[in-house]
Amino acid sequence: MSRFQLISTERVAERAVLMGVDTRDGLWPTERSLDELERLADTAGAVVVARLTQRLDRPSPKTYIGSGKVEELRGFVQRLDADVVIFDDDLSPSQQSNLERALGEPIKIIDRTALILDIFGLHARTREGRLQVQLAQLQYLLPRLRGMWTHLAKEQTRGGIGSRFGQGESQLEVDRRMIRNRIASLRKELAMVERRRAVQSKSRTGSLAFRIALAGYTNAGKSSLLNRLTGSDVLAQDKLFATLDPTTRSYELPGGRAITITDTVGFIQKLPHGLVEAFKSTLSEVRDADLILKVVDVSDEDRDRQIESVDRVLCDVHAESQRALTVYNKIDLLDPSEVERLKRRHPDALFFSARTGEGIEELRQRIAREAALTDELMSCEIPYGEGALMVAIRQQGTILSESFESDHVCMVCRVPAHIAALVRPFQTEQGRAVTERQQQREPSPHRS
Repeated sequence: MSRFQLISTERVAERAVLMGVDTRDGLWPTERSLDELERLADTAGAVVVARLTQRLDRPSPKTYIGSGKVEELRGFVQRLDADVVIFDDDLSPSQQSNLERALGEPIKIIDRTALILDIFGLHARTREGRLQVQLAQLQYLLPRLRGMWTHLAKEQTRGGIGSRFGQGESQLEVDRRMIRNRIASLRKELAMVERRRAVQSKSRTGSLAFRIALAGYTNAGKSSLLNRLTGSDVLAQDKLFATLDPTTRSYELPGGRAITITDTVGFIQKLPHGLVEAFKSTLSEVRDADLILKVVDVSDEDRDRQIESVDRVLCDVHAESQRALTVYNKIDLLDPSEVERLKRRHPDALFFSARTGEGIEELRQRIAREAALTDELMSCEIPYGEGALMVAIRQQGTILSESFESDHVCMVCRVPAHIAALVRPFQTEQGRAVTERQQQREPSPHRS
């Protein structure tokens, strides 16, 4: 009888040591930043077995951390049988190479950017998302492409046959050229995607829909909010960067006005610049929105720092001047007295729970008011023959009152400016006077 043994194909989680440096000028406390790094490592499938920190006036140019800390780190790695060391900040290619030599094979040295890129690679689903991640990964890899052919370079130093071809250098250059060509190809593909997205965005603009973009720190609950408002089933998990690809859903406001809501990629502190560049076509959904809802996890003690990180990324994509409303999610995780205190502190913000639905109706009403801020208030008599115009008013405006006469509909409504131009020929003289008086008393659109 033959004997055999089943071999498990289950992926074994890598054991990771986290390394942070406190330079006293960081925006986040080192321990809090490492807490987030640990969550990132967990999202990537690693198990954190230790955390080390060092206080420095400035990082070491050679190994980022001091030589003594390198020895301490090597001891930790050996005793804990670690597979990878993850630095909380970006390492230069030379720093990474020096650390790899100091710790010895097969220990991997990666930085925060590499970890985030790995997570993005795991979670990208659409073709555009995968292209964006590949571009960012190759741009990160290119300056680190070294040392892979050193064994051939050593052969050159012996002289004799084969030493004149420079195999080591030529192979490295071949690899670099291949990566540069692939980067150029990805940029062309993404440019095509961006042109298509611009056409789609123009089409949505042409459809007259008021556009809302959800922006916020990763895991703040943007996807959960989208699901709660629109009844959709977008993936929503308690993990960092659970969703990367933008998702747009239509939604009808109280009063019948149709709008679109787009869920975008979450932000994070120290978000790699390469990722911001690669995802610019996706983040253009934020820049082109009529209103940005900045979603904040109210239960997170770092919420104020997270808002600052979100604002920095909005500046990076030139969306800092867009109309915005701050909305605090997850109030079900806080004591009601704390929620009331925060409401007094942030009177212009809204507070809700996407999980329980508490506060959602108030959010709906506020969105409707925000959408109406730039609309024109009009009193008009629309003939029944203008059916397309009445449909546009119902879909994109807010009807305050209406009555049906023998040959026309009397309406008092709020409509976007481009529809107002179509309605104006049917506006009554009395309606014009009332409209002008009311518009003079209304506040202008604001940011909060």
